[in-house]
Amino acid sequence: MLPSLFISHGSPMLALHPGASGPALRRLAAALPRPKAIVVVSAHWESPSLQVSSHPAPPTWHDFGGFPSALYALQYPAAGEPQLAARVMARLIDKGLPATLDPQRPFDHGVWVPLRLMYPDADIPVVQVSLPSQYGPALQVAVGKALAALREEGVLLIGSGSITHNLRELDRQAEDEVSAPWALAFRDWMADTLGSGDTEALLDYRRQAPHAVRNHPSEEHLLPLYFALGAGDRFGIVHQGFTLGALGMDVYRFD
Repeated sequence: MLPSLFISHGSPMLALHPGASGPALRRLAAALPRPKAIVVVSAHWESPSLQVSSHPAPPTWHDFGGFPSALYALQYPAAGEPQLAARVMARLIDKGLPATLDPQRPFDHGVWVPLRLMYPDADIPVVQVSLPSQYGPALQVAVGKALAALREEGVLLIGSGSITHNLRELDRQAEDEVSAPWALAFRDWMADTLGSGDTEALLDYRRQAPHAVRNHPSEEHLLPLYFALGAGDRFGIVHQGFTLGALGMDVYRFD
């Protein structure tokens, strides 16, 4: 059975300069059974309510500005899967989580940047589930639980965000693997608490974790972790690291 994953997708430049994350994601993909399809919750699709992408051929969306032209030339032409999207919506509704289909949604960079590193041939269908971030971690745990059984059918469930995400405090001159103490303390607390299985503390992270608000002035980049947590069980660390001093690049799995 496939695990659920949490992937810190970093800057869009990860697609051109994958650093240590790229090889780690490639090794992970090679070690997993080949998925029949992929369902992603990305930090970059915030919405008022739950939506599920049903576009049969989602465009690659370069949803950022000010980057090199080479980045805008990249495409990720994976197919969508409207039938799977309808099943995902039905599972959510069955668990009391109202959801609708979005037939127009393209792939934002939270989807295509990590998948391009894992599955560069873009030959696995992808469905995206939106992130109603105003409802916090508990909703994402519930969404993950509602979709967890898809893992048994060969569907890979991914939450794509970032373990730390304060863009205003990044150090553009920092060498890779240099980490700000406040970012490291938060990352270590999250990993330790995930390892202990203390879900109550994780749901209360903004009060209990060190420097929580400094690491996540807004929650959208951490919430996909809770989707992966809800969809899986046993926690494992695939990769850990930092870039730009305070941008965590951790990858976790839940078996």
